[in-house]
Amino acid sequence: MTSLAKPSPLMPSEFPLDMPAQDFARPFEDEDAPKTKEARHAALWRIVTFSPAMLATAALGWVMQGWFADGGVTWLETVLLALIIFNFFWICFSVSTVLLGLYSLSQREQTTSEIEGAPMRVALLVPVYNEVPWYVLGNAQSMLEELSSRECAHSYDMFILSDTRDEELAVQEEQSVIALRAMLPAGSALYYRRRVENTDRKVGNIHDWVTRWGGAYDAMLVLDADSLMTGQAIGRLADALARDPAAGLIQSYPQLIGAQSVFGRMQQFANTVYGLALAEGLARWAGHEGNYWGHNAIMRTRAFAACAGLPHLRDLRGKKQVIMSHDFVEAGLLRRAGWSVRFLPRIKGSYEETPQTLIDHIQRDRRWCQGNLQHIKLLNARGFRAISRFHLLHGAIGYLMAPIWFALLVIWALIGRGEDASVLTYFSEKNPTMPSWPDMTEPRHVLVILLIYAMLLAPKMLSVLALPLTGRQFREYGGAGQFLVSMLSEVILAVLYAPILMVQQMIAVLRTLLGLQKGWSPQARDGGSYSLRTILQVHILETLSGAALWVGIIAGVISIWLVPIALSLLLAVPLSALSGMTIRDRIHRWMGTHDHFVEPQITQAARSYRLQMRRYLEGKAQTPAE
Repeated sequence: MTSLAKPSPLMPSEFPLDMPAQDFARPFEDEDAPKTKEARHAALWRIVTFSPAMLATAALGWVMQGWFADGGVTWLETVLLALIIFNFFWICFSVSTVLLGLYSLSQREQTTSEIEGAPMRVALLVPVYNEVPWYVLGNAQSMLEELSSRECAHSYDMFILSDTRDEELAVQEEQSVIALRAMLPAGSALYYRRRVENTDRKVGNIHDWVTRWGGAYDAMLVLDADSLMTGQAIGRLADALARDPAAGLIQSYPQLIGAQSVFGRMQQFANTVYGLALAEGLARWAGHEGNYWGHNAIMRTRAFAACAGLPHLRDLRGKKQVIMSHDFVEAGLLRRAGWSVRFLPRIKGSYEETPQTLIDHIQRDRRWCQGNLQHIKLLNARGFRAISRFHLLHGAIGYLMAPIWFALLVIWALIGRGEDASVLTYFSEKNPTMPSWPDMTEPRHVLVILLIYAMLLAPKMLSVLALPLTGRQFREYGGAGQFLVSMLSEVILAVLYAPILMVQQMIAVLRTLLGLQKGWSPQARDGGSYSLRTILQVHILETLSGAALWVGIIAGVISIWLVPIALSLLLAVPLSALSGMTIRDRIHRWMGTHDHFVEPQITQAARSYRLQMRRYLEGKAQTPAE
């Protein structure tokens, strides 16, 4: 995977480390991984989490099967039941995970003040690909200055690992690094390397660093171009790795910051308010078999090199391709080799940004879909732990749920308002095998529909109840009244955007299966600006689907329960345009989070440093400090 790099005085002497590609057809165990007993409590938490979801799903399936039993169950009814049961399990699983998270948050966090392990030399790795240089270096400067101002048991060096193809941006990257190196406090180390060829994208970028410089570092903390971590958060991750010799990787919980658009604020509010309870539940049942999300995580360099080298996979046409969503796979490989993978959601000060518009989110989602569907091929990899396989499956299911929900929507629309009004009846009036659909307006069926909607909202409501357990207070969100307005706004917007995202994820799955999704492109950090024509092109399928549903509803052949979905799909274009609207000063409190009302010092510093570096690169200042 390693590609040639331009010789540069901006890098230290090489210290090679071997990183062989792993074989998924053979199990592998790292002899250097400490032999530890499996934690029994993790198995208990898994039973507590999975069992209620399975029991509730089985109960719903049994009840609904009885509704279709009269006259025998046809193949179409069987398909419908299977789709409902499959979807309901994942809904229930989210609820039970949040409930476990509530219990976890009620328990006092165990802290260790003294470092039991030896101090480590840690590399902070920032892979970049055609990113805005002043943005990346502004973040880098704020993190390095925070680390230099703290008493650190560990030493830290930062590497900007460039895969940038744009020559103008590459020149600016190098200029920025040279200028910043001259400004950093004594003891801070900043290095820069640009590869001649970006072989294997981010996987190859990290592989190149590991095999050429990785031997000099005990640990590496991988960041994204938009990642921002306080010195305390970085130190806590390093301390946790030093204390646990069995840990191969420790993942923090990145919180979203910097959102200024309607869609960005919605995502940020949901991540901050609802996300922690879900993260706590996940950390409990995953135990030492957690997952990796590709950034804001620290790992033991030699363990990663020995156990997580990625081979190529073959696509449906037999062509070799790099593993796109490499993070899930690397976590599985580390666990397979005997290293633990932990998730510490209570480490505060780990941040990232989110796409600012619906279209930007869709573009990123298509890339993630392409990578996550690759994981299906690895479910039978030799030696993978059961939970690692579940993480891989769950990542793929997150996208496969979209066509499943869409299939449910189509069948439900065809069922209509009972046998007499069903579209299927009109099409199959003389067909003796025509299913005798139950009337979906009956009270018992209405209760089930309401139950499904309630279960979809339950994780949000439970997370709000858990908010005091996280140490947060409503006044940190602008007061109880402002919090209520923000929460209701987020729920309404989430309901409106959910059907649009369902259709777009279905398109992403089809694009991936047909080989139409090609590669990765850099994220638009500030959000793209899209014309009405572009928005129409992106959302034409949703608009047509919504119009068709409304025709059916008005004609009385489609259930009135589909009105919210029909409204969302019909309004896909204006909703997409709304998503990118900037939140103005008068309503700046709307869907604000605690980090919005009391901005962390590091985000203030990063914003200032970005502006200074931008002025320098644009020739408006002689040095970035001006």
